[in-house]
Amino acid sequence: MDTDERGSDDLLSQSGGVSNGSVMSPQPNHAENNNDAKKVKLDKQNGKPSKVIHIRNIPNEVTEAEIIHLGIPFGRVTNVLVLKGKNQAFLEMADEVAASTMVTYFTNCMAQLRGRAVYVQFSNHKELKTDQTHSNASASAQAALQAASALSGQSETQGGPNTVLRVIIEHMVYPVTLDVLCQIFTRFGKVLKIVTFTKNNTFQALIQYPDVVTAQAAKLSLDGQNIYNSCCTLRIEYSKLTSLNVKYNNDKSRDYTNPNLPTGDPGLDAAAGLAGLGGVLASPFAAMHGLGSPLTSPYSNSAVGSLGAPGMPLAGFQVPGAAATTALGAAGIRLPGTISATGCVLLVSNLNEEMVTPEALFTLFGVYGDVQRVKILYNKKDSALIQMAEPHQAHLAMTHMDKLRVFGKQIRVMPSKHQTVQLPKEGQPDAGLTKDFTNSTLHRFKKPGSKNYQNIYPPSATLHLSNIPPSISEEEIKEAFTKNGFHVKAFKFFPKDRKMALIQLPSMDDAVTALIKMHNYQLSESNHLRVSFSKSNI
Repeated sequence: MDTDERGSDDLLSQSGGVSNGSVMSPQPNHAENNNDAKKVKLDKQNGKPSKVIHIRNIPNEVTEAEIIHLGIPFGRVTNVLVLKGKNQAFLEMADEVAASTMVTYFTNCMAQLRGRAVYVQFSNHKELKTDQTHSNASASAQAALQAASALSGQSETQGGPNTVLRVIIEHMVYPVTLDVLCQIFTRFGKVLKIVTFTKNNTFQALIQYPDVVTAQAAKLSLDGQNIYNSCCTLRIEYSKLTSLNVKYNNDKSRDYTNPNLPTGDPGLDAAAGLAGLGGVLASPFAAMHGLGSPLTSPYSNSAVGSLGAPGMPLAGFQVPGAAATTALGAAGIRLPGTISATGCVLLVSNLNEEMVTPEALFTLFGVYGDVQRVKILYNKKDSALIQMAEPHQAHLAMTHMDKLRVFGKQIRVMPSKHQTVQLPKEGQPDAGLTKDFTNSTLHRFKKPGSKNYQNIYPPSATLHLSNIPPSISEEEIKEAFTKNGFHVKAFKFFPKDRKMALIQLPSMDDAVTALIKMHNYQLSESNHLRVSFSKSNI
């Protein structure tokens, strides 16, 4: 086969190539290679539009699909050629207009692949001719091209790639807040607006970016990822909406381009008006976005692992591209204004002084994390400090228990400014109000990947009982609850596992008190009852 028939791109694949923008020296005694090195140089200097785009400085492990995804927002991709040894790739668009739009865009905004800057320019070649010896005859390239054409076909009916993403959180074991979403999606560029809502019992969000390329980068990297190990899975698609209309800046919606929106809470808005702050109070991110320097980081198509894990601070995202082989979260990077700033210590107020004990708070807060220490304040016994094992567990407890009625009083739970709960010094009056539970055998989440992580639910009138020995009957369990002052509305063993049961009490208040009193209740010589909140009623 002579050179012309093979096509100019085969020549390029054999050329000295380009690395980091400089032409590599051609091999000695190879006139053909020397000419091709010049051709690549020509590519660099020749800015004439072509539907073929030349991409330089690509990371070694980049796939055809990732190269194609760079082009999809600008139009239909018709061919791809990746020269891995040369750190170069060629992308053929359906027409010159699409290619020109892409080159113009990436002239003003640096393209990135797996955290590395790549250079996008017109190729000197008018089309990509590839034969069976080339990489795009491979199954992966063909599959990637088919997926790309399916995506562009879809765009005609659904609005296709768009600046607004629709995000659905599946298997939401832990609460996911608007600020958490902002933190995750800001990794790919400036987030303009977020609206969150619940539909069909599923938590969802709409997130708007300034341009399609950023939205697409976020979608490609995050779709299918878990925010925490084995749960809170992100499902992302393009929304049919092209822009979001946000009326309030609060914990449900946020317009980062307009920090002066009201919160929708008359009391808060009046206070903010007096302070001259407008809606800025609504979010730690508002100031950051309002000042125009978002927490951008180069996007990477290799967002591996889950974005965090129970036991990791939520802000422990790894910057994409920084050792992409470790799970996101391993780097423990803290970002300002995120929930990890709340630390591990909670301040709980409006407690029932007559009833509350460190043990009661240990048991109740232990449903949402491993409680290390509890201190009921000596001079203000309706308030307590509770130290959890992880910031994430503190956030979880706060989300589920703020405004919960405990022993007849609605408690308030908020982050404390303290980093740890101090044990009393010797000789200090304490009256048993401070307890260290670090070595307790009743921690629920000590084992990594514990099943308890998958069974965390908001407080409810139905309790989940486990660790029931086979010798204990329904009557005996009901009697144990009755003896301790609780009226049992309904009871049911699990059909497939008699070690577990559901017990329903008349109200959530009763269930909270029953959980505190009956967790770790001795049923037999070797079995202590385990009690948590249930997701379902009987």
